[in-house]
Amino acid sequence: MPPPTPLPAAASASTDRQYLLERVGEAAVVQVYADAFRDLPLREKTLVWHLGQAAIAGRDIFYDQRYIHNLEMRDMLEALVPHASAIDADTWTAIEQYTKLFWINTGPYNNLTARKFVLGCTPEAFAEAARAAARGGATFPLRAGETIDALVARLEPLLFDAAVDPTVTSKTPPHGADILAASANNLHVGVRMADLDLFREEYPLNSRLVKRGGRLEEEVYRIGGRYDAQIREIVRHLEAAIPYATEPMARALRALIVFYTTGCEADRQAYDIAWVQDKASPVDTINGFVEVYLDARSIKGAWEALVFYVNQEKTHQIQTIAANAQWFEDHMPWDPRYRRSGAQGVTANAIDIVIETGESGPITPVGINLPNDQAIRELHGSKSVSLSNVIEAYEKSIIPELRSEFSWTDDETARAVKWSAFAGELATNMHEVIGHGSGRVAERLNGNPQAALKEQFSSIEESRADLVALYFVADPKLVELGLVAEEDHADVVLAEYEAYTRNALVQLRRVREGTQIEEDHMRNRQMIVHWLMANTGAVELRRRDGKTYYVMADARAFREGVGRLLADVQRIKGEGDYGAAKALFETYGVTFDPAVRDEVVARVERLKLPSYTGFVMPRLDAVRDEAGAIVDVEISYPLDLASQMLEYSAATRHLRP
Repeated sequence: MPPPTPLPAAASASTDRQYLLERVGEAAVVQVYADAFRDLPLREKTLVWHLGQAAIAGRDIFYDQRYIHNLEMRDMLEALVPHASAIDADTWTAIEQYTKLFWINTGPYNNLTARKFVLGCTPEAFAEAARAAARGGATFPLRAGETIDALVARLEPLLFDAAVDPTVTSKTPPHGADILAASANNLHVGVRMADLDLFREEYPLNSRLVKRGGRLEEEVYRIGGRYDAQIREIVRHLEAAIPYATEPMARALRALIVFYTTGCEADRQAYDIAWVQDKASPVDTINGFVEVYLDARSIKGAWEALVFYVNQEKTHQIQTIAANAQWFEDHMPWDPRYRRSGAQGVTANAIDIVIETGESGPITPVGINLPNDQAIRELHGSKSVSLSNVIEAYEKSIIPELRSEFSWTDDETARAVKWSAFAGELATNMHEVIGHGSGRVAERLNGNPQAALKEQFSSIEESRADLVALYFVADPKLVELGLVAEEDHADVVLAEYEAYTRNALVQLRRVREGTQIEEDHMRNRQMIVHWLMANTGAVELRRRDGKTYYVMADARAFREGVGRLLADVQRIKGEGDYGAAKALFETYGVTFDPAVRDEVVARVERLKLPSYTGFVMPRLDAVRDEAGAIVDVEISYPLDLASQMLEYSAATRHLRP
């Protein structure tokens, strides 16, 4: 592809290095930096390199999980890239934008709205582009005896028809349709919820369910099973990493290899425990089938990988929160029977990521708390990380008008400019450490509330963690712990409450079609703000000059309302109250006024504000001596989404059948 088209220089908050690379449709593309990598000892650099190779090796697993046609579609698009000059300019502009959005979102579904996006040229123009590329020597994913025209015709509904497989994950399908049948992801094939009533999954997290001949089969993700070649390659790199790891990390990597070999639930639990018990390694990785957001019933794990090192300069805040986890637990505003006693094993670090793939990249979280297994959290604790260099890249690339356009007053804008980065990182740390890492559930749930809460579980859990952060950001304990200066605390609280309130309105720019929200984090934020609007005097809807604003009107009422809502959300999780969870989100978190959305979209389009961000990762190159031993690992920054995506694809294409 040609070099990315940068946004105007004034749009970037940085003058010394490039963060904001380009705008692609609704998406911003941002470079993330890992400056301290150069200072790591060779042993740790080498460890990161091997773990990074494992992260790249598994990337295509998530592509296939997300949509059964993803890899073939990607092959088709990537075959065109080297031949852009041979393609009609207008057609290439449409193909280029679609391809970049495809890479950013890992397929043709918006990562936040779950809705399908389509190519902006005609099928005829696309077919001519393919023929032009073929004349230049392009290699396409042809089936036996298939012509290029036949390939294009076969892919046409996937590329051009928004009504074909319209939603990747549908937790609130239209007209009461089945949530699995309405979801286009590749986690269930021919399966409906009713099929699962009497079926017990032996591999709930790491398998695809397929209905064949009227019977359900689990295709297990393991060596010898589904994704055999990719998993073998992951394991090969994990084994190569072990000699460079600390002993606790080596134990965790060995346990992960066992799980990849057997796929058994007991071995997954053993790995989670070993990973949590590694509390001090300076380098770490998350690699495997982890989050369940992709699955409409919140059971199946999507593959992801992150490789990172501890950012020693930024760990104080998150580690202070973790060290006082029991104090926060004891002061939770929920029924004492849901409080954990003797909060243990809460390990927290600020980290710099070096690579993220699968469900974590190019679109990345800013904080993580794992493992997700509630029983392991309660018995062995958890690990929380704040992705410092990702947070920095977000902040450095933000366009200032995104704050000012939706602020009610100039004072609100000024607070956002001064405090939003600090308040946001503080809230993220509390969300992960004392949000996800807190609470307990009724014994009858056997540590598995998601089985009871089904498709509502992820939204409930994200709401619970957000509410914990919102509740405690206003607590004087933060001043006592030295996390916030006393003279600044009130402004920090206002900045966080105002930003959270604004976001429920601003996030509507991401849902440009339809009238409902599917993504769990977006549902949770929408629910909290609209519950506060309906049940307290904390948040008001105001209009001025034809524009809509969500205004945080009373910080005291905001915190009091958050406490009441948090108590109920914890009760819902603790008891597995599916009916209450469903009612809560269907009342406050799923649907919205499309007229307000259209207004928000018009405002952000006028200012050319992106809706979401995809990240370009650092690049690592191993330097070897004549004997082939690694003597250094060099880090560089591609500043180009296309070159990185093509490099990753080329590295793993041989692993596919």
